[in-house]
Amino acid sequence: MNFFKTRYANVLATIAGAGLVAGGVLWWIVDPFSADIAWSVATAPILISLFFQIVNSLRKGDVGLDVIAALSMSAALAFGEPLAGNVVAMMYASGQLLETFAQGKARREMTALMGRVAHTTMLYDGVTLREVPIASVKPADRLLIRQGEVLPVDGRIVSDVAVLNLSALTGESLPRNLRKGEEALSGSTSAGPPFDLIASRPAAESTYAGIVRLVESAQASKAPMVRMADRYALGFLALTIAIAAATWLLTKDTSRVLAVLVSATPCPLILAVPVALIAGVSRTASIGVLIKGGAVLETLAKVRTVILDKTGTLTHGQAEVTDIKVTVIGSEAETLRLAASLDQASGHVVATALIREAAARGLSLTAPLDVAEVPGTGIEGTVEGRRIVVGGNSFVHERCTGNDPRNLMAGVRPSSMTVAVSVDGKLAGVIVLADRVRKDAGAVIRELRQSGVSRIVLASGDRLDIAQDAGALLGVDLILGDLSPDAKVAAVSAEHDGPVMMVGDGVNDAPALAAADVGVAMGAHGTASSSEVAGVVLLIDELGPLAEAMAIARRSRMIAFQSVVAGLGLSLGAMAAAAFGYLPPVQGALFQEVIDVAVILNALRALR
Repeated sequence: MNFFKTRYANVLATIAGAGLVAGGVLWWIVDPFSADIAWSVATAPILISLFFQIVNSLRKGDVGLDVIAALSMSAALAFGEPLAGNVVAMMYASGQLLETFAQGKARREMTALMGRVAHTTMLYDGVTLREVPIASVKPADRLLIRQGEVLPVDGRIVSDVAVLNLSALTGESLPRNLRKGEEALSGSTSAGPPFDLIASRPAAESTYAGIVRLVESAQASKAPMVRMADRYALGFLALTIAIAAATWLLTKDTSRVLAVLVSATPCPLILAVPVALIAGVSRTASIGVLIKGGAVLETLAKVRTVILDKTGTLTHGQAEVTDIKVTVIGSEAETLRLAASLDQASGHVVATALIREAAARGLSLTAPLDVAEVPGTGIEGTVEGRRIVVGGNSFVHERCTGNDPRNLMAGVRPSSMTVAVSVDGKLAGVIVLADRVRKDAGAVIRELRQSGVSRIVLASGDRLDIAQDAGALLGVDLILGDLSPDAKVAAVSAEHDGPVMMVGDGVNDAPALAAADVGVAMGAHGTASSSEVAGVVLLIDELGPLAEAMAIARRSRMIAFQSVVAGLGLSLGAMAAAAFGYLPPVQGALFQEVIDVAVILNALRALR
């Protein structure tokens, strides 16, 4: 669509430019009358095209400032000033080109995201490989990702290592090394040797497909500031006609009336505002933050209260081993290795954490035998001929002699989770786990305050004591715990000091994200409800870019206002000069174009 619009504007600009040149040659060589005909003929196609655009806009209920350009050209032809009309036609056509260029440049990061969608991939079919459309990929399919290829689906690395470039998703310049078993996101690029990937979801539900849908939504939206500019455009149109009418009534000078019309420039309103906002949206996309259009960007710029979920937002959302306390019969590594070996037979989240920690420490696990599990309580079985029990304190204490696991828990925070381990009926140790606060969480809190946020609330579904541990560490203003999804919505509604931003990641956060003025979802995982209802999506599982995105939003909004105020001020000054006879029609049209270029270039500063 943008291509055809550019071609069309090119044709109109070529006609107008050719008319200006031909008329100038005829005026110099033949006579002014021939030159006037050439200028009038060159103006007519642009004027006719403009009338069709105005009619289409009126059918949609829009009254735009293109009317001023049409009045200017019509008046120039009617008042015997065809050169001025041709100059206005040239300025109008080149303005369309300038608009297309500016908006294309402003959308460049979002367009780059859209252009990275993979169409085919290499699928293992037994021991052979075949190229298939990505739409046919199903969960558990094994794919070969070659160097330089864009990952078509989300999946789990099954090779020893994968080197991925995430710059298209996050703006991060250095590639990341992912190990066997780690999750890789679609849209990232293989920057190392080929590796195998097990698809975790269909292509249509992948992270990158979700991002593409969000980009399309962002590009289709219209910001309140743009709608406000549309309303102001009507007022500016009325003011232009009023000044032109007053000039005619007071001077009866058609040249001054024409000069007023051609000096009126619509660009500060109809071009600068959307270009600045789109540039801001595109700029945030380059740092891994997808904002669903100018309306959300505007609101984000005005946020003064931030409500943060804890699990998966301020923390990683998964248990991690933080300490291992052992008795005289055990060692840290051996206690963890035996517990993780037994937990290979369990699907509990704690089991996953123990296995992940053992893998990180390079421990070799053994398959367990004779396993019996009491869901949510504990598990026991045989590992390498030894009887291993892993679970809660009471579960393990009942099955072993000697120390009570509670005797090893001195200095352990009440909010931490503990898992006791016994070997052959004797207590070996206690493994301490916690959902750690993100390393960048404290810095993000400080940056949010520096960016103008006056109140930060921690709202968690976890126990209050767990929420208080995290909140005290980060220095938030209010800590709320034991919240149901409805209670989180109530917490959002209770904050009235300016626009409220809610940041969350889970399905239980979706109602609160929808209730907030701006909802921010952690990660764009396909059709997850939190990403669908949120106005802002952090493209990867990191909180860091959020404060920078807020700063970009504020700067983009400020630049849009600057462009409007400066552009309209210059336009009104030009119209006044024209009304008093100091600015002839041709010079007024040229001055109008200078203003147009200036305000659009200023709007594009939002990209930097």
